[in-house]
Amino acid sequence: MTGLDTAAAYRDPSLGVGERVADLLARMSLEEKVAQLGSAWVFQLADGPRLDAAAPDLLRDGLGQVTRISGASSLAAEEAATLANAIQRHLVSSTRLGIPAIVHEEICSGVMARGSTIFPQAIGLASTWEPSLAAELAGAVRAQMRATGAHQGLSPVLDVCRDPRWGRTEETFGEDPYLVSRMGVAFVRGLQGDDLGIGVIATAKHFVGYGASEGGLNWAPPHIGPRELREVHLRPFEAVVRAAGVRAVMHAYNELDGVPVAADRSLLTGVLRDEWGFDGCVVSDYFSIRQLAEYHHLAVDAEAAAVLALEAGLDVELPGTDCYGDPLLRAARAGRVAEATIDAAVARVLTAKFELGLFERPYVDPERAAVAVDTPGDRRLARTIARKSLVLLRNDGALPLSGGRIAVIGPNADTARHLFGDYTYPAHVESLEEVLLSGKNVFSMPLDARRRPDSVEVAATTIAGALAARFGPGVVHAPGCGVTDGSRAGFAAAVELAAASDVAVMVMGDKAGLTDDCTTGESRDAASLDLPGVQESLVRAVLETGTPVVLVLVAGRPLGSAWLHERCAAVLMAWLPGQEGGAAVAEVLAGDEAPGGKLPISYPHSAGQIPVYYGHKISGGRSHWKGDYVDAPAAPMYPFGHGIGYTTFALSGAALDRTEVSWHDPITTTVTVTNTGRRAGDEVVQLYVRDPVASVTRPVLELASFVRVSLAPGESRTVTFETPVGQLGFYDRDLAYVVEPGRLDVLVGTSSADLVALGCVEVVADAAGRPPDKTYDGTVTVT
Repeated sequence: MTGLDTAAAYRDPSLGVGERVADLLARMSLEEKVAQLGSAWVFQLADGPRLDAAAPDLLRDGLGQVTRISGASSLAAEEAATLANAIQRHLVSSTRLGIPAIVHEEICSGVMARGSTIFPQAIGLASTWEPSLAAELAGAVRAQMRATGAHQGLSPVLDVCRDPRWGRTEETFGEDPYLVSRMGVAFVRGLQGDDLGIGVIATAKHFVGYGASEGGLNWAPPHIGPRELREVHLRPFEAVVRAAGVRAVMHAYNELDGVPVAADRSLLTGVLRDEWGFDGCVVSDYFSIRQLAEYHHLAVDAEAAAVLALEAGLDVELPGTDCYGDPLLRAARAGRVAEATIDAAVARVLTAKFELGLFERPYVDPERAAVAVDTPGDRRLARTIARKSLVLLRNDGALPLSGGRIAVIGPNADTARHLFGDYTYPAHVESLEEVLLSGKNVFSMPLDARRRPDSVEVAATTIAGALAARFGPGVVHAPGCGVTDGSRAGFAAAVELAAASDVAVMVMGDKAGLTDDCTTGESRDAASLDLPGVQESLVRAVLETGTPVVLVLVAGRPLGSAWLHERCAAVLMAWLPGQEGGAAVAEVLAGDEAPGGKLPISYPHSAGQIPVYYGHKISGGRSHWKGDYVDAPAAPMYPFGHGIGYTTFALSGAALDRTEVSWHDPITTTVTVTNTGRRAGDEVVQLYVRDPVASVTRPVLELASFVRVSLAPGESRTVTFETPVGQLGFYDRDLAYVVEPGRLDVLVGTSSADLVALGCVEVVADAAGRPPDKTYDGTVTVT
């Protein structure tokens, strides 16, 4: 038993969190403090749904976090809740101070857990251009996590990605810092809720620059100047800290200009805490503290790495206690790190635990957990997001399908697994299997074969299956080839089916995950954006039959040569649409639902254009003075914000309400959008600004606002954007945030390349000399 003083102040919920933290911290030994900065994998603590015999020793002094009770085990929801209770019961009743642990899970596309609904991957969520859907998805995750005894989710990913060679492109919200910020803020608010006592801590990652790596290679250094760092890559993190109150940040693996972020005090403390006022926890990306010694060679050993990280401002080591165990204790006892530094980190951990209500409610009801997973509401939401994420890139009239004989061809046509992103339960079971069977354990994970998760088949309708259910026996299927293998043995059967059909729906693309057979996902970077393996050759062979080809891309990144896109009758980007994705794709192909998604990332002609993005500087985007490359256009194949549907839209009456605004006024813009076609559909109205003359060079365009509008045939709606001037500033030559007086051009349209100029507005200084307040978003109304 603990021998716990139940009258201790920290046990009193009527006291403030700060007072409770101070009382508890004063009672803790050095060993108990350091234990709060560490973590343990579920398979280090558990034997099935029960505590392992070795767990009491690991938990002797307490524990900061438990890593992935659901995501790194085979436990069903009720069993996961039972195990969470067992771990908390031991900590509460069998340690001296009775401090519960935080349980964290991966939640990139829903909770990464056995039996959980697999939602569309983040790049697809961004393609909806509906932040409210990000909030709804996060709300569903929150309900499931709390029911199963989990308290922190390792999302959202806020890396701004302009290089689709990078395997983790699929986990991002794309290339634009404003769009990433909007989606990230909505996700954080949905996950944490209005009361963290019943909410889940969101973890903004990867702080910072991770998505701009050299050559698109995972963990490679980015090359980012200080102004670009602030205006592009730090902007979404600042937004979720200041506008959404995110309670945790995970640092990135990469270095910035010679300093690994895990050891960069100027970022983890200077920018994050001192400048922005962040008072939550900074957690390590997995195994990254030891990497300061063994990967970056910044420290001589684990002890030195622990001191570097802690003094930089890194509070918690994940996924298991390593450098923040005995090495940190040795450093503290030898005076190489001040106990006050440890106390500051521990105080932040304890604050999170009090805010979560863990001391009052450490346990959950396992029976409730069983009914909180994969609910009908979760499935409906997954279907809605999947539908709205689909981006119709081109269409020569082949879509929607009208029946007849439909050949469904391709390696992703009838394989449900390929609908899922890299951070999903099936993908991670595969990666753990690879570690166990191959010995490729780059992280030295403490696994043994007795506790590896079981492989599991996820019930999901494939695209071929959904089309067959919709159109009947006229649908025929042949895979033709695999995702990556070089065999053409299936070509003949596929070509024969296509030749005898009215249309060939070719479902091509990626397999997402972390294993060697995957083509997208963490550490699965690609030098080419062509279809993997012999897929492109298969499409070419089918095109030679003369049968119209509808190319459906199930992929984590832009894929396919310009030649291929130009010759297909229609191209639909499905991304990695999740468990309901097969049915959603079939609905859109059949015309039962209309596509309305928009690209959150520019779509290159080839990898040789990278980086290609809409918000380049005035001197960028072309080769002066000729313009294009010798062998290719300089512009992307499809621009940021592009996406068409089954109807047509027109914008009219675009106007600014005034031509002069002060620093503290909003810029008010109105435009009427009309469905001029014969079918219902969605249009995303996009507002952009341009600063034509400034003290530092500015992008040719910057997204300032947007809204997705649903319209019946012939229907019109008026959109009013209220954009604060304080949102439109930049960092001057002294790296101070400013809004300079002068002209701003305002444009509205339906993509970054399809815009109407509304005119310009003159920004004037405030008469009283008050500088503009920095803001992160405005408001939009649709009437």
